[in-house]
Amino acid sequence: MHRSELEEIFFQYSGEDRVLSTEELQEFLHHQGEEATLERAKEIIYKYELNEKAKQHDLMMLEGFMMYLLSEEGDVFNHEHKKVYQDMTQPLSHYFISSSHNTYLTNHQLVGNSSTEAYVMAFKEGCRCVELDCWEGPSGEPVIYHGHTLTSKILFKDVISTIRDNAFKNSLFPVILSLENHCGLEQQATMAYHLRNILGDMLISAPINNLESDHLPSPEALKRKILLKGKKLKERSSSEEDDGRTRVDTAPELSDLVVYCQTVEYRDQPGLACEMSSFSEDKIRRLIKEYGNTMVRYNTRQLSRIYPDGLRANSSNYSPQEMWNAGCQLVALNFQTPGYKMDLNRGRFQDNGRCGYILKPEFLRRADTSFNPEIVSNSMKILHVRVISAQQLPKLNKEKPSSIVDPFVRVEIHSVGRKREQETNYILNNGFNPLWNEELRLEVLVPELALVRFVVEDYDKTSSNDFVGQFTLPFPSLRQGYRHVHLLSKDGTSLSPATLFVHLQIKDP
Repeated sequence: MHRSELEEIFFQYSGEDRVLSTEELQEFLHHQGEEATLERAKEIIYKYELNEKAKQHDLMMLEGFMMYLLSEEGDVFNHEHKKVYQDMTQPLSHYFISSSHNTYLTNHQLVGNSSTEAYVMAFKEGCRCVELDCWEGPSGEPVIYHGHTLTSKILFKDVISTIRDNAFKNSLFPVILSLENHCGLEQQATMAYHLRNILGDMLISAPINNLESDHLPSPEALKRKILLKGKKLKERSSSEEDDGRTRVDTAPELSDLVVYCQTVEYRDQPGLACEMSSFSEDKIRRLIKEYGNTMVRYNTRQLSRIYPDGLRANSSNYSPQEMWNAGCQLVALNFQTPGYKMDLNRGRFQDNGRCGYILKPEFLRRADTSFNPEIVSNSMKILHVRVISAQQLPKLNKEKPSSIVDPFVRVEIHSVGRKREQETNYILNNGFNPLWNEELRLEVLVPELALVRFVVEDYDKTSSNDFVGQFTLPFPSLRQGYRHVHLLSKDGTSLSPATLFVHLQIKDP
């Protein structure tokens, strides 16, 4: 428990008597950029001081101070953002929505297992848009699997029951079922029957009352509701150049259940608010490069879903940041594949109570916005990070008790433009309490969109460095001052008690 760097800070504020008074703690809070009243200082002493006598005299000892800095209140992530605090009454198109691709897979997309458990895991992660790849199954029952591959198959009706039972355990905001429909008309009718029968009132099958059709309804208005994304049969009309195939390929029973997420081919001119398009990662990159502002404006009113390239046989992911920069809402990733791209997704959706909906910045919601992610913005902050120390980093080689990491820290900024990053030197053979005290300076372009990723790696001069732990959060959720960064493993689970200790300052350029 001995922490020389915390003692130093404590002695700096407590003076010669080595005890913090409420006034001295108040000064510390002021430098932390927090509410710095005497009442607040007393509250902290009362909550964290272990010595009863000191507590009675409104004093704080070193141990209490350490407990305070290691608590949620000393966390780098703003704990006010651990609950839903954003306006949830705007149209669905105004939110980033946590979205999963090939949700049914537990690993590889050519030979992996399909499982209803994968849906349960996705919902636990805060996911609000899941994918169902539906194919013809035996005995008239549709199945879900990755078509034309060796992945195992699960019954469509079992998946719908799992969704009913788990969709709203972690978040009450709406769930979108992204239907990839490869069934004939008969089994489509069976799908429609299961959707109505199993989901009942949860399923949106008609527009909700008194809402302007020119805007999508809000997450608040759709609480505990499930929306179907799929093709909608159009009324025949001679003036309409409609894709005849669509009319034949979709069963009316299924079409009737598609209300707010009607899939259509993307076209430049605005469509109805309830029409949405899907884009491969390559296609959306091209569109953003050539028509950045057009895409941003499209996404102020209509939903877009982005999915990984079909060539990603190992279920790898793309970086979602560049699609978020253009206001794309449903940026779907393979949740079953860990790595820095999933770290970014977890970081983005850790905000707003992990409810799966994040209100986009104002310049991505305004219909007349001039924002273009391809044009260098003059909106910038400078993040000063003093990487002070780390605590109790895990051993990477469990078989060799003597194996100790040579850790270094990298801080990354993901926003518009290229990734910005800086790193410390490595420290030999110390995963227990390495001390760096190194200053890093990073430019943060378009702070409202930026994510900050703290990474610890094990330096290796002969091969690539090994991942130790990381933590990613939205730049607006970052707290200044002395902060602990609680590290997560590759799959997003806590590595407690492993932490980084840093000092953060945000300045204008």
